[in-house]
Amino acid sequence: MAERFDEGRTMSPEAYLDGLFEEDADLTRVTASIRERGMPEISVAPGYGRLLTMLIAAARCKAPLEIGALAGYSGICLARGLSQGGKLTSLELRPEYAELALANLTQAGFGDRAEVIVGDALASLDRLVAAGRRFDFFFIDADKENYPNYLERAILLAEPGALIAADNTLLRGRTLNESKQGPAVQAVRDFNRRLATDPRLMGTHLPSYDGLALFMVR
Repeated sequence: MAERFDEGRTMSPEAYLDGLFEEDADLTRVTASIRERGMPEISVAPGYGRLLTMLIAAARCKAPLEIGALAGYSGICLARGLSQGGKLTSLELRPEYAELALANLTQAGFGDRAEVIVGDALASLDRLVAAGRRFDFFFIDADKENYPNYLERAILLAEPGALIAADNTLLRGRTLNESKQGPAVQAVRDFNRRLATDPRLMGTHLPSYDGLALFMVR
């Protein structure tokens, strides 16, 4: 086991629980590829990555949509839970990130079960709506100012009963700090309120790591 204790030091709950799991070779490789290229280290937290895999498997999802691929960390977590015949669709703005994400997904054994669409996410989402595509799971982890817009597109694209998960809903505590009024903070606050009050949705907010919203489309 990876669990380790330092004398005289108290771990965070997240660090303690993450330490119970063995190192994941595929995800470690993704993290290393991010560092090698000087990319932002903003992949989903390990515990939430495991949760994504479990949710996809439990709901028997075949068509998850990821908004924000980065280097493929969350994509691998999503693809691991896919039902037979399922396929992951990922949206990524930057071509070099999309290329790396697909390479990492391929190395993890999911290259034939993943498509990465490059370009502005809102434009890509609108094209998916126009094409009549439908998805049964959404993972939102992209530019925060567009979170409310991504939510509306997700609802339009959702199969009945589809799940919507969104990362970084606490923005490292900024959403809790009334003195913080930047556009990203205000957008995420609006997003969080919409999730909690929209009659089309049911679910909850998880406060661990940097916050995760988890809701179902009625």
